[in-house]
Amino acid sequence: MRRHLACTPFLIACLSACAPMPPAAPSQPWRAEASGTTAELRGLSVVSETVAWASGARGTVLRTTDGAHWQAMQVPDADKLDFRDIHAIDAKSALVMSAGPGAASRIYRTDDGGATWRLLATNQFADGFWDAMAFWDADNGILFGDPVKGRFQTYVTADGGVTWRQMDSKGLDALPNEGAFAASGTCLSVAGARDAWIVTGGAQSSRVFHSSDRGASWHAAALPIPAGAAARGAFSVGFASPRLGLAAGGDYKEPALAAVNGARSEDGGATWAPVSILPTGYMSVVMPVNGAPSSFVAAGLAGSGYTLDAGRSWTALDRTPMNTVAFASPSTGWAIGPKGLLMKYVGPALTR
Repeated sequence: MRRHLACTPFLIACLSACAPMPPAAPSQPWRAEASGTTAELRGLSVVSETVAWASGARGTVLRTTDGAHWQAMQVPDADKLDFRDIHAIDAKSALVMSAGPGAASRIYRTDDGGATWRLLATNQFADGFWDAMAFWDADNGILFGDPVKGRFQTYVTADGGVTWRQMDSKGLDALPNEGAFAASGTCLSVAGARDAWIVTGGAQSSRVFHSSDRGASWHAAALPIPAGAAARGAFSVGFASPRLGLAAGGDYKEPALAAVNGARSEDGGATWAPVSILPTGYMSVVMPVNGAPSSFVAAGLAGSGYTLDAGRSWTALDRTPMNTVAFASPSTGWAIGPKGLLMKYVGPALTR
């Protein structure tokens, strides 16, 4: 969505002065690490406990191959692009997506650890705006963008992103003022071999779209996360399996707003129940934890928290403003955020 989410000093100060913290996990669950950049970081993709990639503003990409030290780099001629999403294949190969109006939405790929990059796709619609991409496997993926002529845009690839085919998908007509949030590259999620989900906001109600045929057709369902304003709605969706998933969101202009900020589905996204994610407030991401089928981590400008029972109950981690998180295992994960924030999870294993 055409919304530039800025973490201003006022918002950060507001978080520290808001309502009392709910019960927290053991102290210092996150350890700050050197990112080598001051760019706003929003995209994160974890391959293993030692290999991960991140991306952000000013054409910035980060990579670690030992799980401890990160290398910052910049995609050539992309210093004006905002890389909101990244998909890592292995230590050498990754795709990065920029979000922006028209041709500012692009996809690049590297296969040599970031030494060189190829431009693979550019948004051909002047009023288009790409929000996120996701992959079922190394070859098959899907790309999602805001409405053009009243319909959300989707593209698919079967060759690792080298070529993309625009879909004439049924069921993606947008409501007035409806769009998606390119806040963390997670408004789009995939699971299994063919399922995909998209969450939206901005309109009178937030919604989730589900496809069981790799984007050929979609079915919409209402979400209990409040919308009705340009900065409000569902920002992220994550499925641990084709049946079990969570959505998260809120209002990025009111990060401490006490309102329903999550939803839970056990039927593949057909129906959703409200969830109160801790800490209370705006969450820009919710992600399943690899290796722990019932564990998810949520994060945003309000802080971070986790669930070990598929969203039924939550434990707050801390109030550090973040943009996104991703976990390789119940004990290894990272978080990124404003001003080059990079943190590694050092708390208890996120499993029962």
